[in-house]
Amino acid sequence: MDLLEITEIAKKAGIPAKYVEPYGHTKAKIDMALYDEIKDRPNGKLVLVTAITPTKAGEGKTTTSIALTEGFGKIGQKAMLCLREPSLGPVFGIKGGATGGGKVTVEPQEEINLHFTGDMHALTSSINLISAVIDNSIYQGNPLNIDPDRVVWTRAMDMNDRALRTIEVAEGDPKGTPRQDHFVITVASEMMAILCLAKSEEDFLERLSRIIVAYDKSGKPITVKDLQITHAIMRLMKEALKPNLVQTGEGNPALIHGGPFANIAHGCNSILATKLALKLAPIVVTEAGFGADLGAEKFLDIKCREAGFRPDLTVVVATIRALKMHGGQPYESLAEENVEALKNGVSNLKRHLENMEKFGLPVIVAINHFASDTPAEIEYLESWCEKEGYTVSFLDGFLKGGEGAIDLAKKVQKALAETESHYHPIYELDRPLKEKIETIAKEIYRAGEVIYTEKALEQLDAYEKLGFGSAYVCMAKTPASVTDDASVLGAPSGFPITIREVNLSAGANFVVPLTGKILTMPGLPKVPAAVKMEELPWK
Repeated sequence: MDLLEITEIAKKAGIPAKYVEPYGHTKAKIDMALYDEIKDRPNGKLVLVTAITPTKAGEGKTTTSIALTEGFGKIGQKAMLCLREPSLGPVFGIKGGATGGGKVTVEPQEEINLHFTGDMHALTSSINLISAVIDNSIYQGNPLNIDPDRVVWTRAMDMNDRALRTIEVAEGDPKGTPRQDHFVITVASEMMAILCLAKSEEDFLERLSRIIVAYDKSGKPITVKDLQITHAIMRLMKEALKPNLVQTGEGNPALIHGGPFANIAHGCNSILATKLALKLAPIVVTEAGFGADLGAEKFLDIKCREAGFRPDLTVVVATIRALKMHGGQPYESLAEENVEALKNGVSNLKRHLENMEKFGLPVIVAINHFASDTPAEIEYLESWCEKEGYTVSFLDGFLKGGEGAIDLAKKVQKALAETESHYHPIYELDRPLKEKIETIAKEIYRAGEVIYTEKALEQLDAYEKLGFGSAYVCMAKTPASVTDDASVLGAPSGFPITIREVNLSAGANFVVPLTGKILTMPGLPKVPAAVKMEELPWK
């Protein structure tokens, strides 16, 4: 594939050369000083791409986002794409890369999926610098009176490694203080969250300074500011705070920046990249991780409210194969025709569409077309959408590139012109933490009861006493079900959901209730994607 020079992509996006910092020929950092120059321009329209509850292979949400952007290019509509950066965990784990597929990709794929511009490395180094300074402070006489049993900051690496979920540090050091510690995957860390929620360098610094890393022996919180390393971390993060400019396979501009997981963190690309794109393009296409019950809820309740964005439309991606799975068809036989399973499974699509409407957003259904979709299945799904009053588009971006997404692009363009968004969050921030948790669980997941462990109740009470009662709620839940049990498919309601513990991300200003068996450090599958990788690309 012949890619354009990144300076040509910048020119196409309307970015003056003085704000472009090339990393080679096909990627660049964008100096956010550009925003100060164009901040008085009106914002473009903001389109969110989300999805139904996915199969373990995903349903092509990123592919659809790229395809829609290419489709806009085919009909002469200027648009800009905003995506998250891939994590090495999924790249070498189950899902593989996160740069699209087939004829709808962001480029250069290999570089974006791996080291890119070094943002993940900067984040990982910053996270582990904090851990190193905490343990060094304890070793050097413990001047902050840190309680070793109440260190809440964890180390990180951007890789799936279950062996690091729980470790012992300082073991065998006669002068050290052995304690239990943990690793999280970098994209599940609070540092990643504040990178993506910060509205400026100054805002990032302020958020960084208030991160709670431990408690002293009297129960008082100890912050990064107390460790006196905020400016060291800012030096590590200076370049990582700048959005990354790349291109789609058909030469349209894309900003890729930040990559929090949506099942653990808030699952959206950075506010910095999105707010810049909204000034540069009349339409901005972005996505939020996993199903609408996770990424979209957090995009609408956390990111948009924090940034002051007012999204205009939601595209909900579905596949016939996933709907059949939700209707009871075994995963191994999803390629076989089964209209009855499809009829049963559309309840999952309906659930997510209804949830997006609860936020006051117009919705369009995008069916990511697979070769195994049969005429009878396609006819049923199209007629169901028509009967329910939803605009639907089958897209073939994977096989046909932008040509395969022209219908979707035209329908989104028409909806943006003819429908009005009445966006509003699902809960008010001034409500108690428990009430906000229960609103999400009952309104979005359709749980009948929320059960709290004694530990979770104690944590919620402590956070409210610390002044975080008005924080956002960032639920940590399996992406494989609308419930907290990954084995439950379809669209159940009235089920119990259990909050086993609640973490506080003071810098991000959200609490993270952990449900079910959710883990902050994933493990590799029996046969990781890493062992299936093809010959080296430069051979």
